[in-house]
Amino acid sequence: MVKRSESWRTRSLISRFAHVVERTGLALTGGSCGLFVAAYVARSDFNLISSGGAIAAMMIYGAAGFYLGIDLPPAPERLSELPLRRLGSKTDAVELLSAAGTFLAAVAAVIAVSSIILDEIARSGNAATVLLGWVAGASMQIAAGITARLRAEASS
Repeated sequence: MVKRSESWRTRSLISRFAHVVERTGLALTGGSCGLFVAAYVARSDFNLISSGGAIAAMMIYGAAGFYLGIDLPPAPERLSELPLRRLGSKTDAVELLSAAGTFLAAVAAVIAVSSIILDEIARSGNAATVLLGWVAGASMQIAAGITARLRAEASS
């Protein structure tokens, strides 16, 4: 993904269109992950997700996670210069939160899809673990995306 430092107003029409298509694709991917995890949990004997509204809510939450948490705005220059206990900068912590959240959500979706394809019925403990992993991952993505956007907005 190309991280641009120029403002939205100075981008070309093609660049803006590409950005909108890219973010829409990310949201669709997150929604799909939410759908797969919801279907996996609904097929289990966990009985937590049994309505279409709950499945739609998971899709929307997943879409928000991937939309906000993957394409982070560039960090302000003053934040990237501050050390964080010799591990990197404070902006690296936001990127790590985003990356870990994306990884958790994707792993949960892969487990769900493979179980659905192999026609396995999940036990309630497995379904709860996958659901909690997915929720934690999507939440981490949303937190990283909001934090990065607030920092970018505060610096401008």
